[in-house]
Amino acid sequence: MKLRSVHRITSILAAAGLVAGATLTSGPATASPAAPVQPAAITAALAEEASIPGTAWMTGPDGRVIVSYDSTVTGAKFAALTAVTKRFADRVTLEKLPGVLSKHINGGSAIYGGGARCSLGFNVRSGTTYYFLTAGHCGNIASTWYANSSRTQILGNVTGSSFPGNDYAIVKYSSNFTGTHPGSVNLYNGSNQDITTAAEAYVGEPVRRSGSTTGLRSGSVTGLNATVNYAEGTVTGLIRTNVCAEGGDSGGALFDGTRALGLTSGGSGNCSVGGTTFYQPVIEVLNRYGVNVY
Repeated sequence: MKLRSVHRITSILAAAGLVAGATLTSGPATASPAAPVQPAAITAALAEEASIPGTAWMTGPDGRVIVSYDSTVTGAKFAALTAVTKRFADRVTLEKLPGVLSKHINGGSAIYGGGARCSLGFNVRSGTTYYFLTAGHCGNIASTWYANSSRTQILGNVTGSSFPGNDYAIVKYSSNFTGTHPGSVNLYNGSNQDITTAAEAYVGEPVRRSGSTTGLRSGSVTGLNATVNYAEGTVTGLIRTNVCAEGGDSGGALFDGTRALGLTSGGSGNCSVGGTTFYQPVIEVLNRYGVNVY
């Protein structure tokens, strides 16, 4: 190509705003720095390659993905997990949880169904029809739930349950139930907390949790949209907290003042040494079944 032609092409491109320097240069191009891997891509890789029972993950406030694992994740399981996390270097924070990640349920008092004991979450209603919410892994166990361990005082029957994937169930109060179903939470000190509305949790929010095994406990929200891989299946979209819980607390209420936030799903640790607990957001459940707290 003649020099005059090169100048002419350059002038045309410059006029179109396509050349910044008005000259043609030679030599290797300088590569732009690679963009950081987005959290969604990391969690997608984890879901595809490392949905190992005993693991959990969420995106932290700084954009890094926090990957947790319990004492059962050893040997080949740990190698499979770290094979994924190492690919993302400092975009992932790996942490070990005390104890074993499990659904908080055991045989034993509060609401009873099948051979299990769980906790009632929130009383809800649609018009003049009354229900209560609990965990889905509880709702899957039995269709009928009772107020006493001898199973003589019926509460009601499950009309909807979702676990795994989610962790919620709804029970319609029986016409044979002669007790009351107030819109409040038991504080286990002789008093109750009135619940008037439902809300989405936020990171740093001070919260309390009420359950039939360990009573009233408090702490704060440490993460949102967490994924937990229980041995029985994966649950997504959970609230993570530093509030302890134990077996039988499943389904219990997570709240902030008069605001209902979530239902106890599971976690690790206990109320002697502390622990990490996850909750099903309650607004999702209210919307799913068209009911309200009161």
